[in-house]
Amino acid sequence: MFSKLKNDLPASLVVFLVALPLCLGVALASGAPLLSGVISGVIGGVIVGFLSHSNTSVSGPAAGLVTLVLAAIAGLGDYRTFLLAVFLAGFIQIAIGFLRGGFIANYIPSNVIQGLLASIGIILILKQIPHAVGFDVDPEEDFIFFQKDGENTFSELFNIINFFSWGAVAIAISSLILMIGYDKSKWKPLKFLPSPVLVILLGVLINGIFQTFYPGLYLSEKHLVSIPNIKNWESVFFFPNFSAIAETKVWYFAFTIAAFATLETLLNLDAVERIDPHKRLASPNRELVAQGVGNSISGLIGGLPITSVIVRSSVNIYAGAETKLSTIFHGILLSLSVVFFGSFLNLIPLSSLAVILIVTGFKLTNLNLYLSIYKKGFYQFLPFIATIVAIIFTDLLTGVLIGLSISFIFILKNNYKNPFMVETETLNIGETVRIELPNQVSFLNKASIKDTLWALPENSKLIVDASNCNFIDHDILEVLEEFKTVVSVEKKIQLNLIGLKDSYELSDQVQFVNILDKEAQQKLTPDEILDFLKRGNERFVKGKWSEKYFKHQVNATAFGQNPIAVVLSCIDSRTSPEIIFDAGLGDIISIRIAGNIVNDEILGSLELSCDKIGTKLVVVLGHSNCGAVSSAIYALREGNIASVTKKIQKAIDESEKIIQPIQKENEHIFNHVVKANVKNSIEEILAKSPYLSEKVKTKEIKIVAGFYDTSLGEVQFFET
Repeated sequence: MFSKLKNDLPASLVVFLVALPLCLGVALASGAPLLSGVISGVIGGVIVGFLSHSNTSVSGPAAGLVTLVLAAIAGLGDYRTFLLAVFLAGFIQIAIGFLRGGFIANYIPSNVIQGLLASIGIILILKQIPHAVGFDVDPEEDFIFFQKDGENTFSELFNIINFFSWGAVAIAISSLILMIGYDKSKWKPLKFLPSPVLVILLGVLINGIFQTFYPGLYLSEKHLVSIPNIKNWESVFFFPNFSAIAETKVWYFAFTIAAFATLETLLNLDAVERIDPHKRLASPNRELVAQGVGNSISGLIGGLPITSVIVRSSVNIYAGAETKLSTIFHGILLSLSVVFFGSFLNLIPLSSLAVILIVTGFKLTNLNLYLSIYKKGFYQFLPFIATIVAIIFTDLLTGVLIGLSISFIFILKNNYKNPFMVETETLNIGETVRIELPNQVSFLNKASIKDTLWALPENSKLIVDASNCNFIDHDILEVLEEFKTVVSVEKKIQLNLIGLKDSYELSDQVQFVNILDKEAQQKLTPDEILDFLKRGNERFVKGKWSEKYFKHQVNATAFGQNPIAVVLSCIDSRTSPEIIFDAGLGDIISIRIAGNIVNDEILGSLELSCDKIGTKLVVVLGHSNCGAVSSAIYALREGNIASVTKKIQKAIDESEKIIQPIQKENEHIFNHVVKANVKNSIEEILAKSPYLSEKVKTKEIKIVAGFYDTSLGEVQFFET
């Protein structure tokens, strides 16, 4: 905390100079004793600053709670009873922090936070322009749009002409030139001082010159900072009326103050993290505990409710603060100023402070911010603009709630559009609709899920897959139960509910499995079966495998099988036909032999598959990097290996007539041998099996050649 003193101490001085009139102004606007704002500012700086986890957030009396404070004091009847409500609100905030209620901050959209920052920037500019030109009539009206005197933020701008002061204008222009020029200058002999400090000193100096040489331009007391003199310490501190602790109204306002202070703190904390150049995160739960302690102490000695405050926090950051020492020291300066430095601080022109806040405002609401959010699209830009407009014309909390409401509408719309994935798969058993539910399924998804389910045509096959779900709202379970028991029955929809946990009070329901029966198997043509295998391999290559539900397939195939194809492949571990064709249990008869060669036993297996089991497609499948072909090329004959390599030799001999020499290292030549060997195996099947040859001629079955690329996972079917 003490590692950045050269940055933090000057920054704390700037924050103190800005915070002092703001603390007094909030107290005036709240109808509270004048120094109550300073008391809460000191506690917010020292106590909350010390306990807080944030490096740059500054706490103090909040303009956003002015209306609530006015209502609470009026409703409770006296200020001491109001202090009891503040004291209790602090303990409520502490409880919220320990219960980890700060998670709410994670659900505030970034466009609303950015709208909050931009709107504060605009308000600073609009509200400080009158002070910059000498219009300092109603400082207590600096925090609300509709003022007590019937004026508003914009109408006051037109009233400037009636209260115009050339002295204030001269100080403001000089301050602005110094601030901009100093910040852009590379040579800074006073670089240990931030520009706002120099602006304050310049304002005091110019007004002193006016007093001596140009009395007509001199700014009188009403245009300067005004710190009241303390004549009686007993008039400074007020203590809670604990005798009213059982009153319902006290607890009502205590919970209300705690709720509003918590929300505003979380909003400001998120906003401060966004403009922090180091993007440091602070624990929202620890911040709520710190704010709660601060509010309890503030209520105990006569202060106003405390929150993290965006104006002082942003000034703190732009003044160069690095650690929370700046916040703490600004609180110390607030306490010392009232006791020791009041006469000097009362020399500071409000127009000088106005320039500091106006420059801060422009940093918060710069054009690049608007352009960047506009580029993100209408759904991001509209809540952003709505938040800005709402805050300007109401107050911070009301404006943010309006922005959140609009963002929530878009969230609902987006959830309605795309809360889950719907795919239509053409499997062996026909067209199947598959709905994959997301990780979290809340009531926000109810309408879209219901519309999708109820729109399914009659006699559909539907899979609802909840395997990836960690949570399913009870409303969604009711929709699934209604569809299962009523709609699917009436519309004769076959339904699979997969992956539902026991705690959801529904269990898996399987009315169909991706397994062919005898009738469906016999209806398929060889070309249709080949098309199924091609699409299955395409899914395998893309990594979009269909769900198999092997446990249910085991049960479905326990008493019979109706496969669609028989695949004669090599013994290579990378060429499992059921996997590379994305098939399920019982879909394929797999015959595996080194080099996919043919012998009497292989022929018998093929005839059995087609004649007795009913398959209509035979696939002879070779593959790249085949070990059996490689052994044949290098004429390996040890033991019984010769029975395999001798059969492959025919393909090598045929290839040598075209290409010389045959080498395993030449992938193209090697694969030519593999394909030639597949072709020879098919010719041998047709030559030695009259049954299969006749079935091929009558087109009852089909024999095709395939080549599997082990590097791509792709199967190529080719003519023989």
